[in-house]
Amino acid sequence: MNRCRRLAPLVLGLLFSLEILPAGAMAAASVKTPDPLTILFTHDTHDHFLPASDGNSGEYGGYTRLATLLEEQREIAANSSYGENGLPVVTLDAGDFSMGSLFQTIYTTDAPELRALGAMGYDVTTLGNHEFDYRQQGLADMLHAAKDSGDLLPAIVQANYTSPKDPAGSAALTEAFENYPVTDYVILERPGYSGIWNENTLRIAVFGVMGVDSDECAPMSGMVFEPIADAARRVVAEIQEKEHPDYIICLSHSGTEDGKGEDYELAKAVDGIDVIISGHTHTALAQPIQVNDTLIVSCGEYTQNLGVLTIGRSGGNGAVELLDYQLIPIDGSIPNDPDMTALAERFKTKVNENYLSGYGLDYDKVLTLSQTDFTISQTGALIGQAYIDTVKAIEGSDYEPIAFAVAPDGVIRGCIRKGVVTTAQAFDILSLGSGADGTPAYPLLSVYLTGRDLKNVFEVDASISSLMPAATLYGAGALWSYNPHRMFLDRVTDCRLIGTAPDGIDTYTYIDNNQLYRVVADLYTGQMLGAVEDKSFGLLTVTPRDSAGEEITNLESCILHDDSGAEVKAWYALASYLEQQEELNQPLPACKAELASWNPVRLLIPMGAPTAILLAVLVLAAVLIALLVRRIRKKHRPA
Repeated sequence: MNRCRRLAPLVLGLLFSLEILPAGAMAAASVKTPDPLTILFTHDTHDHFLPASDGNSGEYGGYTRLATLLEEQREIAANSSYGENGLPVVTLDAGDFSMGSLFQTIYTTDAPELRALGAMGYDVTTLGNHEFDYRQQGLADMLHAAKDSGDLLPAIVQANYTSPKDPAGSAALTEAFENYPVTDYVILERPGYSGIWNENTLRIAVFGVMGVDSDECAPMSGMVFEPIADAARRVVAEIQEKEHPDYIICLSHSGTEDGKGEDYELAKAVDGIDVIISGHTHTALAQPIQVNDTLIVSCGEYTQNLGVLTIGRSGGNGAVELLDYQLIPIDGSIPNDPDMTALAERFKTKVNENYLSGYGLDYDKVLTLSQTDFTISQTGALIGQAYIDTVKAIEGSDYEPIAFAVAPDGVIRGCIRKGVVTTAQAFDILSLGSGADGTPAYPLLSVYLTGRDLKNVFEVDASISSLMPAATLYGAGALWSYNPHRMFLDRVTDCRLIGTAPDGIDTYTYIDNNQLYRVVADLYTGQMLGAVEDKSFGLLTVTPRDSAGEEITNLESCILHDDSGAEVKAWYALASYLEQQEELNQPLPACKAELASWNPVRLLIPMGAPTAILLAVLVLAAVLIALLVRRIRKKHRPA
């Protein structure tokens, strides 16, 4: 009897197992396995409507060629062997679709970028930092212009950058977001490759976020920043609960660098994202980065490539699988799409009429002839000289010498190329932003720095640029040398100001720590000065001052104006300088020299505060260790 009692639970358990196994097997079999999906993607296209020179007698990019390639790839997907109707396709963009060519000058009035994306069949895009270059009002005007055009437009998703810091003063942007609308996410539906709706319909959720660095690069956005992982976790949970999607795709304007970066950390922190299309850092990933069950992809900037990603699932809710991945170059082998070419020409006419006519220029006007390709360093030196010459011409006999005219890497969007240099090419090089007057492009400003702060500027280039490449500096008026092997924040070994003696020979003057020196830059560069202290862990400061040495709290009060009262735009200073040159054949001297050396003397002399502090710490540590060793030995010494 006791034996029967012991066997009863086992028998019941076995019967229960036999009862439920078929049901479990049937449930597993009924779980839908999503059809594969092809994703066509771009990011950081920056208004590149037309092909640009590649520096090797060829051309790359342009919406006019991208439109052709998109149609070709959709046709390839439709004729694939996956099913009767081929592969479902979505077309996505990860932000910074604006600010990079003269077409941006009609951003607020005509919204050429969104209308072009719509004409090319894009389903969804997100907002990057440069969409805020014309500030909240400019973005609001652009969204209304796009909507009012009546054209087909892509959806816009943005989940963590939609709340103005000042709601009362930002009603226009809030209204524009609602009118367009800008939402956390959208759901795209595609018939499965069997071509049957309902039974095999694919549901693709797409949401958008903006990263920390992107937020820092939008100093005038006036938006509240929600950490991307918090926003992504919130939105993914909502999507999974309400929408039951087959795939979840994130359009992230955050970026990857050297295989890591903000989007890598996002994938680590948040489960449930199948694909992150990673914009902002202009990265081109030859292969996707896989983090847990998430694929991260990037295709590079300025429409150089079209990204093509095909994904699937092994079964049910299994992890996403990479089926195919390509970065297809957009080069001269791809013909221009006639409709997109016609649209670009219509927008070009508006640029000439509404913007360039005020400068006495037109889009294709030849300014000068360059006999060689300029590197970014050489282009930066030329920009610095253009700033100096422009200010001299405006101020005339009242000109006060400029110690340094600076152009950081982050504001230089291209280089002078061999051949004719047109108005459009000059604008492309310094195409970012808008001024206090609300008109396109950043203006020049004039501030004063102490000698100590000016030296800190050079140290920013020598040390901080390794952490923040956009802080790499170019320009004219100064020369510094540095040793990259020296202590961080103490790499500059010599710096001087360059002048010209009456006999035409350059003179070099040492910098006095306590003297004020005039510095000219564009407005954006001035706005980013606050990042110097953060990136240098509080060890470097650069404080803009007026001519009396008082700290400046409103940089817009330092904007330079011409005789008519108009802001002096950085790009126009360059264009004017180029127009005065019959040809460019001799690059200007570089403003810096790398003198790499492991020689102990050159590593230590001259010794700045960071090196002195480190040596003091090492000496103190050595003394403490020596005292400790001595004490131990004394303790164990035989009596």
